[in-house]
Amino acid sequence: MARNVAESTLERCNLPSLDQKLALAKRCSHEGAIAGAKAAVVATIATAIPTLASARMVPWARANLNPTAQALIVSTAAGLAYFIVADKTVLATARRNSFSGASLSNKH
Repeated sequence: MARNVAESTLERCNLPSLDQKLALAKRCSHEGAIAGAKAAVVATIATAIPTLASARMVPWARANLNPTAQALIVSTAAGLAYFIVADKTVLATARRNSFSGASLSNKH
């Protein structure tokens, strides 16, 4: 019985606590949200300029792309950029944290 208690306290010292895991997860999701927002801004600008220009210069686009369609094109590109970049950032941060956590637990 004493041996099991000693082993369990040793295991607790090596593994990150639940609070540390929650803090890492919160930081990871925050980094993903910030990176996704930056990507959405870039995608909005990169999509809005050619969409608005073509809606004014190209006869087919002028006839068929009303303001709602133009807004839909721009917002779809921004939304896709946000979710793709946020997802990749969260996964990369989680992978980096899992490797650093594994190396820390191996040192103890």
